Amino acid sequence: MMNPIEALQFIADPGNTSRLANLFIGIGLLSLAAWLGYLATRRVILRIILNLVKRTRATWDDQLIESKVLDKLSYIMPAWIVYAGISFVPALPSLLVQVVGQVALAWMALSVGLAVSALLTAANAIYEQDYPEAKAKPIKGYIQILQIAVLVVVVIVVTAILLDQDFTVFLGGVGAMSAVLLLVFRDTILSLVASLQIASNDMIRVGDWVEMPQFNADGDVIDVALHTVKIQNWDKTITTIPTHKFIEDSFRNWRGMQDSGGRRIKRAMYIDLNSVKFLADEEIHHLAKYEFLQHYMAEKNQELADQNSKKSTETNVIPDRRRLTNIGTFRAYVLHYLKENGRIHKDMTLLVRQLAPGSQGLPLEIYCFTSDTRWAVYEDIQSDIFDHLIAILPEFGLRVFQEPSGGDVHDLLSGQGNGPDGFKDS
Repeated sequence: MMNPIEALQFIADPGNTSRLANLFIGIGLLSLAAWLGYLATRRVILRIILNLVKRTRATWDDQLIESKVLDKLSYIMPAWIVYAGISFVPALPSLLVQVVGQVALAWMALSVGLAVSALLTAANAIYEQDYPEAKAKPIKGYIQILQIAVLVVVVIVVTAILLDQDFTVFLGGVGAMSAVLLLVFRDTILSLVASLQIASNDMIRVGDWVEMPQFNADGDVIDVALHTVKIQNWDKTITTIPTHKFIEDSFRNWRGMQDSGGRRIKRAMYIDLNSVKFLADEEIHHLAKYEFLQHYMAEKNQELADQNSKKSTETNVIPDRRRLTNIGTFRAYVLHYLKENGRIHKDMTLLVRQLAPGSQGLPLEIYCFTSDTRWAVYEDIQSDIFDHLIAILPEFGLRVFQEPSGGDVHDLLSGQGNGPDGFKDS
């Protein structure tokens, strides 16, 4: 290493000054050539290609532009100019020529690797955009595996170039470090295996409604990647779940419901047991006027008349005659009402059943499927059904069970409450 005085003496030497001038001129010209090559690539070649892409009707070339494949390739030109021209710079030490050439070559290898990674991203985007089966069989996980492999190869190649070592030496080192790599890429390996199982078994797709309570996830799948699956919950928050968790843990996929074209309604009305009774003749006559009950009432009256005519007629015996009840008639009304409802799926299970009575009354459960699976429409259909049934319930002499509120207790204590027949107590 020269001290300052020796450096000044070196520069003052006319022979050395000439060499330095040639050196700086050569470096300047090489830098200018690399810069001009970069500008020519970016502002001329890329613009020509961009104009050609805009004129085509195909969409795949647009994805290549958006993924910036050509942008990353444009960095090869200045690196190649430096690599090819560094040896022509006069008075440049051979060691420096070698180092600059290695850096330029490594830069070209890195640019190619980044371009290949961007090309894989573009391929995935083209697949998702142009192929309908992309939702059922996403390839994003496999693309990411290839990108990781490309990254590993690029790192090895760049390192080998910079250290001026044989490429195979580093591959042998990678083999020796396989145990460490398995530990480092544990999650990647688990995710890869999970992605293969998910794809082969068609477990989840983009757009599926998925529930995973253990992760507080309930919403639509918006992305299936190698390491993670993103779910947009109904409150618009995003839950990110490791891909391998869909193999390890249980989850619910509502795709079957959406594909079937029917969404289940399973809800009960709680009937006050004190309002359940036999129907009087005038009530039977009144209910028989309803369109949904005309056929039912005629059949039931004939059936009961035929069975009751066989009962004992002895004067000292009370015959055990069958009679119509308001709860049974209401159940028949609900069943016919649902069958005539155009928004209820007729090819799926349709039941109106009584559950075991309890402290909150007699549950009358409706079990059916709507013909529209959209959430808002489904809720609208369900609400319309129960709006109608709750409103018509008093026509059958029935009451909905409801626990007393503070206002009910206040009215009862103040003498303003309603009696069991629905009228105010006098």
